[in-house]
Amino acid sequence: MKKLDLYILKKFFITFFFSIFLFAVVAIVIDASEKADDFVQSKLSFKNIVLAYYLGFVPHIIALLFPLFVFIAVIFFTSKMAGRSEIVAILASGVNYNRWLRPYFIGGIFLSSILWVANQYIIPKANVIHSSFLKKYVDSNSSYEALVNSKKSNDLYFKIDSFSYAGIISYDTLYKQGNSFFMDEFNGTKIIKNIRSEGIKWDAIKNKWILTTVFERDINGLKENVVRYDTKEMDFSFKPKDLQKDNYTKAKLTTTELNRYIKLEEMRGSEAINEFKVERYKRDAGAFTVFMLTIIGAIIAGRKVRGGSGIHLAVGFMIAALYIITDRFSTIFATKGNFPPLIAAWLPNIFFCFVAWYLYKKSPK
Repeated sequence: MKKLDLYILKKFFITFFFSIFLFAVVAIVIDASEKADDFVQSKLSFKNIVLAYYLGFVPHIIALLFPLFVFIAVIFFTSKMAGRSEIVAILASGVNYNRWLRPYFIGGIFLSSILWVANQYIIPKANVIHSSFLKKYVDSNSSYEALVNSKKSNDLYFKIDSFSYAGIISYDTLYKQGNSFFMDEFNGTKIIKNIRSEGIKWDAIKNKWILTTVFERDINGLKENVVRYDTKEMDFSFKPKDLQKDNYTKAKLTTTELNRYIKLEEMRGSEAINEFKVERYKRDAGAFTVFMLTIIGAIIAGRKVRGGSGIHLAVGFMIAALYIITDRFSTIFATKGNFPPLIAAWLPNIFFCFVAWYLYKKSPK
């Protein structure tokens, strides 16, 4: 790397990490003031609150606004360089425009890689800590959550595989058991096997489901063979964690677990599968967003204009707001409609790639 690269990268990283650190501190202060009552009711010590909540909250909030702060950092320090005529001097010395952009490419790729790795493995682990605290101490104190949960049914109906359907009545996610269970196995449109039991419970030692008072029917045309068991061990493809769903499920799964979960839900014919697919694709799209916004920010702020940093930041906030609106609309159309999740996750990036290309062609070189 040349001095120019090191000079710009140093400004880039210092501005970004300093701004994200300040934002994290402000976010913690605001969040602590909002959840003060919940912290008091939890009766946890300061150390336990830090370990049981903020250890997950800080990575969660940083990852959420990571692309935006990269964008703001690039605009801020580049605008200062433009205001001091540093960029004019760099280009006038014989450095072409693409060469000037090279450190921004390097910095954008580096920060994109950090966010990509974090989205796949680190942030989901942090969300487990964050969401567990919210579910136990915050949502439980919410009258709205209590009303919503009171209307939810604990009855589960799902597809085990391509030819078997099952249901569990009054399933308890805490004790991993249900009052009754049934399973129908089909061959085409005909039922060839039926299992019904008065209870189902997960055996953590054997890693199997235990059925109690079981009636197993094998059906062959008009003939039927019925066998009764007091208890029967079953090795089903679904596990207790596959039946435990909450508002935080998609955020708590690592990418490997999320891919497995999506395949399982597709096999079962789940109606909410698009929500998980959007989450999966956004983990990759979000990393690319960092790189794209880095280049857009450099192009916008690299031009010296009247008004200085204020104009650059105003334009930057307008573009950021437009990006967020596009992202939200595409997500809603995918989760609530039939819009393809892959396109929904990448649509804002695709659109702003054209914006970046247009700004690049129009920028003075």
